[in-house]
Amino acid sequence: MRLDLSSYITLDKVPQRYYKPENDFEEYTLSRYEKMPININEMSDVASVEVANDIVKHLKESEVAGKKFILGITGGNSPLGVYKELVRLHKEEGVSFKNVIAFNIYEFYPVYEPSLTSLNSIKEAFLNHVDIDPSNIYSIDASTEKDLIASKCEEYDYNIQKLGGLDYLLLGLGSKGNIGFNMPGSNLHSQTRLVILDGDSRRDIASGFESLDKVPVSAVTMGLAGIMSAKKISLIAWGGQKADSIKKMIEGKVTESVPASILQTHLDAEVYIDLEAANNLTRISKPWLVTNCDWTSKLIRRAIVWLCGKVNKPILKLTNEDYNKNGLSELVALYGSAYNVNIKIFNELQHTITGWPGGKPNADDTNRPERANPYPKRVIIFSPHPDDDVISMGGTFQRLVNQGHEVHVAYQTSGNIAVGDEEVIRYISVFKHLVGEMDSGNAKLKEKADEILNFLHNEKTNEDVDSADVRFLKGRIRREEALSADRYIGLPAENVTFLDLPFYETGKVKKDPISEKDVEIVKAYIESIKPHQIYVAGDLADPHGTHKVCLDAILASIDIFKEDSWYQDCRVWMYRGAWAEWEIENIEMAVPISPEELRSKRSSILRHQSQMDSAPFLGDDERLFWQRSEERNRATADIYNNLGLASYEAIEAFVEYKPVK
Repeated sequence: MRLDLSSYITLDKVPQRYYKPENDFEEYTLSRYEKMPININEMSDVASVEVANDIVKHLKESEVAGKKFILGITGGNSPLGVYKELVRLHKEEGVSFKNVIAFNIYEFYPVYEPSLTSLNSIKEAFLNHVDIDPSNIYSIDASTEKDLIASKCEEYDYNIQKLGGLDYLLLGLGSKGNIGFNMPGSNLHSQTRLVILDGDSRRDIASGFESLDKVPVSAVTMGLAGIMSAKKISLIAWGGQKADSIKKMIEGKVTESVPASILQTHLDAEVYIDLEAANNLTRISKPWLVTNCDWTSKLIRRAIVWLCGKVNKPILKLTNEDYNKNGLSELVALYGSAYNVNIKIFNELQHTITGWPGGKPNADDTNRPERANPYPKRVIIFSPHPDDDVISMGGTFQRLVNQGHEVHVAYQTSGNIAVGDEEVIRYISVFKHLVGEMDSGNAKLKEKADEILNFLHNEKTNEDVDSADVRFLKGRIRREEALSADRYIGLPAENVTFLDLPFYETGKVKKDPISEKDVEIVKAYIESIKPHQIYVAGDLADPHGTHKVCLDAILASIDIFKEDSWYQDCRVWMYRGAWAEWEIENIEMAVPISPEELRSKRSSILRHQSQMDSAPFLGDDERLFWQRSEERNRATADIYNNLGLASYEAIEAFVEYKPVK
């Protein structure tokens, strides 16, 4: 059973020569905008192995020289693949870490629960599984008294200097271009110090804590001067959410606003990224500016959209001169004239637009994204949390129902951790008064209500996991909100299913890995309906990775039955919306939303009252979900309008998933 198929989704295959050139000449040509060496791999796991091997190489060189190997290590998700490979090398190939002295480069502060510290996460992923001497692990104590922090920072720096400095430093990259917790504006000569975390920083690390309000307000971090003193630095970054920071770091100027850019001045610093993180680099996003291109339909579309923005013209007004002056003369030569290219791309984009997401019955579907038959279709909308369906595709959801399709919704997780304690207190207080008025003799119910209220008011601490009763109530709140939104849209309750996938139900922010049990639940549900359409969340940038796990459960199921006869008449559409939108070159179905439909979509989102102002996991975007959804839908419509296509109030966009072979 393949459980990581979302990692293999490639919307447009990037030619390998763009990121793995055959010779030095090609490398110099492609990297003309880049100001430090980078290693781009298609997948992060391959890059992680390269970094782990590089660390071991330097470790063995130190052993040969009879010296200790002083290693700087970091927390977070990015280095987990590196640590996994280092553990494998230790257990299977006998690599010893007895000669290693490790320095954890940052720690949250204050944290009084050891399991929530950055050091503990590194130990669980790496240090506890190798033969390093525990006395050779250095980190600022997250429970140090406040008046001792300054002296502990000085002691930390002194210990590094006493040992001769860091031989090797492994770094991750933050969403704001930070390294460690050296955020924009950090002094380039800063030493290890206590820093107050801003909202962006706290949201970045919220995945390790139960809710945003439980994230520490500060951290101790190695300073930029300490980082730059390391003899060798490897920075790693994976995923599209890091693409903007990577571009600024690699192609921009050295500036305090992008702290990682200081690595451009280091004599031995290298960057390891996957293709998604490289997505905004010129060689990947605009290859026509640095080399001859392998022109695919999607690349042509991207180039034309870029050109329209650059010269401020709609597609059909682009001229030969526009193409020739902006590095796109290849396209004019390939198609004979600007007009020929313009018509091709205009028609392609026009054909993505449909008001019939389930297909228009008895219509010519030659140039429509969805087929006319069968009609009506059986449709499944998968929603990772109980509100992703209406947030990301609420307008399309309404269209499918209104146009007579048999629509089913499956909520994959309870979403209970995203409900604040105050919501439960409010509901239980109402319930307690109802019992008092209508069933005053029911001591058992009253006692249970008092027990829950006492736990939330008096017993629960910042580190406590919710009790089973509280988790049940939080999940029930999310269910009722989802059912309310579905009723508003017009979906009958019998077409709503709550799957409650086991990976999610840990009671903690940290979830279990996807398992075959999760896949079997999803598979059985899909096969019970045998749909003609499946809508899934292709938005993998949510703060806690739940969307990715939910998508992997669906894709693993599809991988099992993809050869079945019923599935040959099924299409899978991926939606986005809450965290990011599909790029214009990738959109295959664009569903226009009228002003009235957009207001209706907002109303369905507002049915999820627990996820309004008090929602703990809004990510790095402070707007509420309905606000960000509307703005992204309007932005997509604006792109189509600016390109010279029809003007709509808003557009929801989709990309078709093709099973991995």
